[in-house]
Amino acid sequence: MARIAGIDIPRNKKVPYSLRYIHGIGLTQANRICETAKVDPELRVQELNEEQVAAIRDAISKLDIKVEGELRSFVAMNIKRLKDIGSYRGIRHRRGLPVNGQRTKTNARTRKGKKRTIGLGKKKIGKKG
Repeated sequence: MARIAGIDIPRNKKVPYSLRYIHGIGLTQANRICETAKVDPELRVQELNEEQVAAIRDAISKLDIKVEGELRSFVAMNIKRLKDIGSYRGIRHRRGLPVNGQRTKTNARTRKGKKRTIGLGKKKIGKKG
């Protein structure tokens, strides 16, 4: 199994599709990496030799692509900055609500969490007598 950017990429897939397992690399970026590293995109990862794997690593660094930990910390710092300055988007992040203008009366369960009913519920009917 080839190890690139601290991630074991799948061996039985073609190179561009395997590179997508690295956080921060999509299909377009993976194709550009293959082109820069002069690696045939039709090859499977198990067919690569060490020079080609090293060329892929060099291509990622040469193209200045932020991947894995560096990208995650970059995104986290951007969100923290929004929260600190008190922008609308920062407040939405702080409250755990959707940030980009989606409706919240219905839907948004992924962001808001499990539904919580507010109120007294059913009234109990007592016996007369």
